[in-house]
Amino acid sequence: MHNPQPSPAPLHRIVVVGVTGSGKTTLAQELAHRLGVSHVELDALHWEPGWVQAKPERFRQRVSKALASESWVADGNYREVRGIVWAQADTLVWLDYALWRALVRVVWRTARRILRREVLWNDNRETWRNAVFSRDGLVLYLFKSHGRLRRTYPLLLLQPCHRHLQVVRLRNPRETARWLASVS
Repeated sequence: MHNPQPSPAPLHRIVVVGVTGSGKTTLAQELAHRLGVSHVELDALHWEPGWVQAKPERFRQRVSKALASESWVADGNYREVRGIVWAQADTLVWLDYALWRALVRVVWRTARRILRREVLWNDNRETWRNAVFSRDGLVLYLFKSHGRLRRTYPLLLLQPCHRHLQVVRLRNPRETARWLASVS
């Protein structure tokens, strides 16, 4: 796997992955801005109004359409569309932060969104109930997915269908800031 060094090849199609709260969307937005390309937030394509998940075929169609341009930065971890996104990407940026860091970030982000009543995708808003106290809530999901992703991603990236990806694995915000500074 690639260490956080300046990117040797031009970046045209980047996917940013990592656990909830790692900063995928924030990094993807900044990358898209710096590179002058579109930002594709997979959450926005996945969630229907009322926190209903899009049907898998509809989700795949939306993602395929959003990635039709020559250059983009996408963020998200959805298995249902990994074959589409990773196959088209030339670079995968993995925010592999410590569990405690992601937990602090997701709690702060969720509290901010709830207190400000921020509107997310398709008129959805987070609530304490759906973010923290639900069995599908973000905090529990973070605990379930952190170790799983750390075990799964290295194995996935060894598969022949993913060997074309330039992989940048970033383990803390300082590494991320240094790598981002190298991107023009």
